[in-house]
Amino acid sequence: MDLNFLPERIKAHKAELVNIVTPPICTERAEAYTKAYQANEDKPVIVQRALALEEHLRTRTIWIKHDELVIGNQASKVRAAPIFPEYTVRWIEAEIDELADRSGAGFAVTEQDKQIIHRLTPYWRGKTVQDRCYGLFTDEQQDILATTIIKAEGNMTSGDAHLAVDNEKILELGMNGLIEEVRQYRATNDVSTFEGLKKEQFYKAVEIVLLAIQAHMVRYAELAESMANDEARPARKAELEMIAANCRNVSTDAPETFWQALQLSYFVQLMLQIESNGHSVSFGRMDQFLNDYYVRDLENGAIEKGFALELLQSCWLKLLEVNKIRSGAHSKASAGSPLYQNVCIGGQKLNKDGTPEDAVNPLSWAILESCGQLRSTQPNLSVRYHEGLDQAFLMDCIEVIKCGFGMPAFNNDEIVIPEFIKLGVEKEDAYNYASIGCIETAVPGKWGYRCTGMSFINFARILLAALNEGVDATSGKAFLPHDKSLVKGNFANFAEVMQSWRDQVRYYTRKSIEIDTVVDTVLEQQAQDIFCSSLVDNCLERGKTVKEGGAKYDWVSGLQVGIANLGNSLAAVKHLVFDEAQISQPELAKALAEDFAGSENEQLRQRLINFAPKYGNDDDAVDSLLAEAYQAYIDELAQFVNTRYGRGPIGGGYYAGTSSISANVPFGASTMATPDGRKATTPLAEGASPSSGSDRLGPTAVYNSVGKIQVNQILGGVLLNQKLSPAAVASEGDKLKLSMLIRTFFNHHKGWHVQYNIVSRDTLLAAKKNPEQYRDLVVRVAGYSAFFTALSPDAQDDIIARTEHDL
Repeated sequence: MDLNFLPERIKAHKAELVNIVTPPICTERAEAYTKAYQANEDKPVIVQRALALEEHLRTRTIWIKHDELVIGNQASKVRAAPIFPEYTVRWIEAEIDELADRSGAGFAVTEQDKQIIHRLTPYWRGKTVQDRCYGLFTDEQQDILATTIIKAEGNMTSGDAHLAVDNEKILELGMNGLIEEVRQYRATNDVSTFEGLKKEQFYKAVEIVLLAIQAHMVRYAELAESMANDEARPARKAELEMIAANCRNVSTDAPETFWQALQLSYFVQLMLQIESNGHSVSFGRMDQFLNDYYVRDLENGAIEKGFALELLQSCWLKLLEVNKIRSGAHSKASAGSPLYQNVCIGGQKLNKDGTPEDAVNPLSWAILESCGQLRSTQPNLSVRYHEGLDQAFLMDCIEVIKCGFGMPAFNNDEIVIPEFIKLGVEKEDAYNYASIGCIETAVPGKWGYRCTGMSFINFARILLAALNEGVDATSGKAFLPHDKSLVKGNFANFAEVMQSWRDQVRYYTRKSIEIDTVVDTVLEQQAQDIFCSSLVDNCLERGKTVKEGGAKYDWVSGLQVGIANLGNSLAAVKHLVFDEAQISQPELAKALAEDFAGSENEQLRQRLINFAPKYGNDDDAVDSLLAEAYQAYIDELAQFVNTRYGRGPIGGGYYAGTSSISANVPFGASTMATPDGRKATTPLAEGASPSSGSDRLGPTAVYNSVGKIQVNQILGGVLLNQKLSPAAVASEGDKLKLSMLIRTFFNHHKGWHVQYNIVSRDTLLAAKKNPEQYRDLVVRVAGYSAFFTALSPDAQDDIIARTEHDL
């Protein structure tokens, strides 16, 4: 595996993308959708949406640049972010003039762009998903959202996504086959009933969309043919002719070659991104559904491995071109503008007799090598680990990790598969799960939206309310008042503190579900994803979109932020206030209220930091407390179901999840001082990782602590970020040691997930000081990687502050 080679055109393409510091916006989609919606107001929303997508695909700018081999653009300009007005125009109107100046998430907006946006947005006011949600929220729900204890903005201003569709199906059937399936369902549908009438509109919309996508692929074929006629370089002329032939073939029929199969897979990905700006649209197990094409072409001499790697890298750069614009507030929780387009490799598969075997195949190695050479943020590469994973493959994964761009991450088959089966997922499906987005998991083509990514809850602020009569320390509001507080010193014992936490977290858990219900209901009615639903079982059979209950399985997860802070704070209160009486309740309350200002408060803070147990050090005194506190949330969550429950899918429930992306930074910015010694407005702990600097006993102790929380009940993912010095994996012996550490974590401690940042503190500091010299430096932020210089200073500082371990 040669990780130091990169074809010149791939190198040049990447350099151009990396050096677009302030990408543009694109108004073409917004213009087409506004025009189509206005012209079809008499039609059902789902048909309006189909006609709007058809109009956009018919009129949008398409291009082929960079001598690329896999083609298809999301927007009219390279890396431009389209506007999706049906979801929101509120923040766009308010922030349009400041977009270019945003730290870490700026976008260039021309005066012409502004004029177009201001011309379009009045039509959408009061009609968007966000507007309709606020029309349904109760006053209490709106007040809670305003405090940001619970945050759901991204759910209202974006599409759902967080899934992988059935790529295998479209590769097998081709576009014509899929269209014929839709027509058969439509022909046998009984439109004399209410349900039949709804199905007719769904099937009609799907057919409109599929035909529009076919025509769009032909547009690319015609463009490639035109460019080939004008191309003077014989080699590139031949490539363009092949690209044209590939596009024509996959516009109708099943692909015949690896190049065609990869192109069709990318077209599917692109159409999903154009239809909806939901992120975490993932490929699923690409090494499984494309391997036969790859091996066959290698064996018959139709392709050489080097060219296959270049095809993959061309596809990866097309993923990097896809962009998304978020509000200023939302962008802070998604530092680096990630799209989380996950490609999952490795893991297990079932033999014909139903026994599992290692699924690593030739394409697994090729995908790994192509990503290691490119060292980009896309795709978000994940490896499914299991006890029988090929050791040579694991060692090569570590060799790629050494490159320092935070990939691949690992998910654990030994946890996910049996827990999915317990939920009710069929064995064959459970063994075919894939990583989605960050670290969450689902079965491609069979799972509904948002296996994670529902509303975010700030655990640290809920704890502060539990310690002070239900009053939120940031807003001063009490949504669930009670009579216990540190200020009064009237907690009789630590058990009363835990009971107060349970009461508060159960209240906010219910409120988060109430908010999710509103958002899901509006998205179901206003923002149907038609193409996506055509590639998720059993939507066509049921005549339902994914949001209506069309998927075979449907479990969802919200995200809980500040997990380590919760455990550390509870441990500090128990140990120093109640067990040892070193600090009185009023003294702690005063220090928190004053943000530890002054010498006495600072001395108290140092006791909280240095003499209370900390999560991440294999200390039961804190780890067990965190598990107990988290269980209160998990138990309450188990009482609720999502809006698809009982409407078709298996499941329909909720489970916990810790993949908090970069929300720990803005959530920390809105959180006052906490009893773990953390000062006000500073970042909370990320994912399920320890608080920065508090894990002092090395990675093994961290693994032991993480293994004590209830990973089997946190099926939305248990995100563990580990930062290693480059010297820690310098030798073959070091690499072997890390492989053994990974195996121990997954086999014996039942870890869910782990990922590694291998970049020195000095490099990060230099990149922050001289960003123009480090444009291509990639770091692991949370469950995704981002270009370090594209992050806000706060997000950069959070990564720099993380504990750097040695093995």
